[in-house]
Amino acid sequence: MGMLDGKVAIVTGAGRGIGREIATQLAGHGAKVVVNDLDDAPANETVDAIKAAGGEAIAYAGSVTEKDFAERFVQKAIDTWGNLHIIVNNAGYTWDAVIQKMSEEQFDAMIDVHLKAPWRICKAASEFIRVKSKEEAEKGGVTVRKVVNISSVSGTRGNAGQTNYSSGKAGVVGLTKTLAKEWGRYQVNVNAVAFGFIQTRLTEATDEKKMIDVEGNKVPIGVPTQNIAAIERMIPMGRGGTPAEAAGAVVMLCLPLSDYVSGQMLEVTGGN
Repeated sequence: MGMLDGKVAIVTGAGRGIGREIATQLAGHGAKVVVNDLDDAPANETVDAIKAAGGEAIAYAGSVTEKDFAERFVQKAIDTWGNLHIIVNNAGYTWDAVIQKMSEEQFDAMIDVHLKAPWRICKAASEFIRVKSKEEAEKGGVTVRKVVNISSVSGTRGNAGQTNYSSGKAGVVGLTKTLAKEWGRYQVNVNAVAFGFIQTRLTEATDEKKMIDVEGNKVPIGVPTQNIAAIERMIPMGRGGTPAEAAGAVVMLCLPLSDYVSGQMLEVTGGN
C-alpha cells in the first residue's frame, strides 16, 4: 500500500528535471498522475517511466500560459480518474536581464508562467474542490487535498538580473499563503517550496552559449563554470541539490504525513 493510493495528481512542467522527479515520486507512492509538458515527447517519456515502474499516468502536453489550458488540464484528471487530490504548479524557466536591458515581453512572460498560470490552474480546480469537499463532509469523511506551488530563493531574497522571475516567484508565496486561508475550510493544504541551486539543464555548468526555444523565444540556459564553483562554495553542504532531492521536498508536502501543514513556504537550499 502506497501513502497516495487512490489519489489523483496533476503536475505541470513534468517532462524533465525536477518536474519529472515529482511526477515519478508521486506515482511511486501510488498516485495517478497527469503529466504536463510544453512538448509531447518529454511528457510521454515521463509517462513511460512511470508505467515501467508499475504506476499509472497519462500525458497532457500544452503551454500553461494558454488562456484555456487550466480548465482543460484540470478536467483531464477529472474525466480520466473522477477526482483531483494533488496540484503541483512546477512549470517555468528563467529569462534574465538587468532591468535597463529587460523588455516588457520578458517581464510579462515570467509573470505569466510563474504566477498567473498557477493562479489559473487553482481557479480552474476551485469549483470541483468546493463541491467535492462538501459531498465528502456530508458523508462523514474528510479528504485532505494538496497544492504545492514552486517558488525560488530569487523570490524570497531577490537576485540580480531577475526582476521578472523574482517578482513572479515572490508572488507565488503570496498566492500560496492567501489560498491556504481561503481553502482551509475545504481541507486543502496549500504550501510553497522555494529552491536554491538545483542541478538541472537550466543551471548546468557551461562556458558555451546555449539556447532553448520557449514558445518562439530564444532563451539562454546554463551557468558559467566559474560561477557554479562560487555558488557551491556558499552552500553549507558544498554542492547543488539534485532534481530528486528537490522533488522530495515537494512530495513530502503531498503525503498524509503533512496533513496539518498549510500556508508554509519551505526553502530547499542545502543550508544556505
